[in-house]
Amino acid sequence: DAAFEKIDKLKANAERNLANAKELFQSALEEAMRPKKGWVEKRLGEVCEILDSKRKPITKKDRVAGPIPYYGATSVQDHVRDYIFDEPLVLLGEDGAKWGAGDKSAYMIEGKSWVNNHAHVLRPMPSLLRPWLTYYLVASDLSEFISGTTVPKLNQERMRLIPIPMPPVSEQQLVVKQLDFLAEKIKLLDSHYTRQIADCAEMRQAVLREAFEGRL
Repeated sequence: DAAFEKIDKLKANAERNLANAKELFQSALEEAMRPKKGWVEKRLGEVCEILDSKRKPITKKDRVAGPIPYYGATSVQDHVRDYIFDEPLVLLGEDGAKWGAGDKSAYMIEGKSWVNNHAHVLRPMPSLLRPWLTYYLVASDLSEFISGTTVPKLNQERMRLIPIPMPPVSEQQLVVKQLDFLAEKIKLLDSHYTRQIADCAEMRQAVLREAFEGRL
């Protein structure tokens, strides 16, 4: 019991530190993206070319295995032989995603890819950096643009209305560089504390084995 109590404390501390690290990044992200003097605000439909008409879902039974990532609402779903796109793009979940502040509602892809119909495909204009757009969408609470209750969805009409702050490209580059640096540090902390939590589970098992084997 004493050993378990110590392990539980270690685990609780690791979980708390992990949550604090994620909250720190979200706070920095929201502050960096908060509109400032001199910034122009545009609608997403004004600053991105929307390539949804080119995407195409493939049922699992019809997919031919290959090296090309097959993307869905939030991540890679599979790998296929052929591709639709071959360029840097931003994907924003249409359905099957979460759209709260800090949720991975948007992510970047590049190279050959196939995208199904659960993610909007965005090609930002030159005045809007791809990482800037992605960071902003992830930082934002997009709930007001979501329709449907049984199956929540960010339809294209509503998506086009999302306001996007547009500082000069040089300022976008600076902010993105700072956020990339912080994101890398948070990633290291995430890995460290996740490993600690896993270690605690292993320690509990080790204590149980030792106690049980000692009774034999």
